Amino acid sequence: MITIKDVEHVAKLARLELTDEEKELYTKQLGDVLQYVNQMNEVDTSNIEPMTQVVDFVNVMREDKVVYEQTKEELLKNAPDEENGFFKVPKIGG
Repeated sequence: MITIKDVEHVAKLARLELTDEEKELYTKQLGDVLQYVNQMNEVDTSNIEPMTQVVDFVNVMREDKVVYEQTKEELLKNAPDEENGFFKVPKIGG
């Protein structure tokens, strides 16, 4: 069961600020998704042949071309925090 605390935790990890209404909405929506997944897990697939792909698939390759190369300064504008020209992120773990 998904709780509002779970949604708050995921939002914090994703650096999202949610309103109380959004927290309630996402808690319900995520709960509904997990309930549907649990329902699908109940389907007996023991006599179903595994499939790797539904249709024939051909990978189309193309040459890589640089259309626009962003500068370091442009990229760092998106960083929530920056230090000495690098993205600064919170320390993880001990």
